[in-house]
Amino acid sequence: MLTSQAIAALLRRGYAALEAGRTAEAAGCARDALNADRHLAPAHFLVGLAALQANERQVAFEAFASTTQIEPRHAAAWAQLARLFLGEGQVNRADYAIRLAVEHDNADPLVHDLIGTVMSMLGEYGDAAQWYRRAAKARPDHPPFLQNLANNQVYLGNTAAAVDLYQRILDIDPGHAQAHWGLAGARRADDRAHIDTMRRILATPGLHPRTRAFLNYAIGKECEDIAAWDEAFDAFASGAAARRQTVEYDEANEIATFAALSELFSADWLDGRQDGTATGPAPIFIVGQPRTGTTLIERILAAHSQVHAAGELQHFTLGIRRLSDYRDPRRFTPELYARARNLDPADLGRTYLETTRRLQGNRPRFIDKLPQNYLNVPLILAALPHARILHLTRDPMDACFASFKQLFADAYLHSYRQDEMARHHVRYHQLMSIWRQRFPGRFLDVSYEATVQDVEGVTRALLDWLQLPFEDACLNFHAQSGAVATASAAQVREPAHTRSVGRWRRYAAGLEPMRRILATARLA
Repeated sequence: MLTSQAIAALLRRGYAALEAGRTAEAAGCARDALNADRHLAPAHFLVGLAALQANERQVAFEAFASTTQIEPRHAAAWAQLARLFLGEGQVNRADYAIRLAVEHDNADPLVHDLIGTVMSMLGEYGDAAQWYRRAAKARPDHPPFLQNLANNQVYLGNTAAAVDLYQRILDIDPGHAQAHWGLAGARRADDRAHIDTMRRILATPGLHPRTRAFLNYAIGKECEDIAAWDEAFDAFASGAAARRQTVEYDEANEIATFAALSELFSADWLDGRQDGTATGPAPIFIVGQPRTGTTLIERILAAHSQVHAAGELQHFTLGIRRLSDYRDPRRFTPELYARARNLDPADLGRTYLETTRRLQGNRPRFIDKLPQNYLNVPLILAALPHARILHLTRDPMDACFASFKQLFADAYLHSYRQDEMARHHVRYHQLMSIWRQRFPGRFLDVSYEATVQDVEGVTRALLDWLQLPFEDACLNFHAQSGAVATASAAQVREPAHTRSVGRWRRYAAGLEPMRRILATARLA
């Protein structure tokens, strides 16, 4: 029988092991403590934290739930539950959990930072800023808190504040690669000073590939700023190669998934479905490839008095997973869509509208701008017959290069090698052609090039198709004060421009592997 002192020492060792990244040791300490006393909230909480590090989400759910049952005022456990609920698309439960975290605030900056993260996931960037500021004020020399606050300020359009924060991080830790990347994206370079600083850091032996990726993408962006095109391409290519070392892209699964989609969802399938949900708001889905103008169109429409931008919502696919009890950790697979084919469309529509209710805003229409929803076009048409789908198109070479030179978080894993990027784009293009043939008139193609060349003409056509009256505010989308939490956060705060049209041609020689694959498919 362990004494209380021995249990306390065990937990201290467990939390220290977790801090040092020794996840298994931390989990073992927590189990030993729980074997001595099943009612130790700190031990359950440690189990949850260790499970998060091990990517064991269900174990984490159960551990944090146990923590709150034993200690209902445990703010950190409620905040962790809120983040997990959001990851499952359970927005209403997340909202309940985060309100309890706020109610039981214990002045812990770690909890404040986590609450800020949850608020960001809920799209409440203004509220998130307050919590991030509290965390940063409590620990002003802690780069992770400053980084979250700086990113938040970029989303809110407070560029000068973000630049100051990134600079502060670099004063504390001159080698902080993510801060260098954030700084490069937050303002336009006009000389080589920052590029040279980052190149000196890159010369450090033994850098982690993720660190090299951040630095190279930052160098590439600033080289573009000063029109050093060859140097920019070399940096983007090096950054992509480094990032590719840290991700696992399952191209065989993607090929099989696209094939399954084309086989499973025919025009007859849609005709044989009963109408989905006929009540509630009519969502506007913006789909396509990333970096093709999806955020631009979202901002134009969100400037309308009847439209709210809800962000990039994972909820439609999460609804499929929940209703079909699908638990494969892979996001998209043939089996997922085989199960989806047999779901009741009305159930799927209701689930989507219920789980997004917290995010829909208070306007008659809301936008879901998750590009990958192009995979779900037939299911959206069945489940949400009043929804409108806008499909963004862009010159394939510009689209592929724009993704290739962008460092994403945990999506678009095909974008870090030219051949993989191009083959993915061919599959995507073929699938959209199939949807266009099978479901004519059910979604609207919107050209990026046409939009930036004639904002008013395209905007009027869009609003007409959406059955919305024209409003001048849509033409002044760049003056909006709302947050933008995508890779385009800086660009969409300026008027539409044509600078990116045909930009790939500056890098034509280096992009020849990509061009050959697209040309074979008659896309270049």
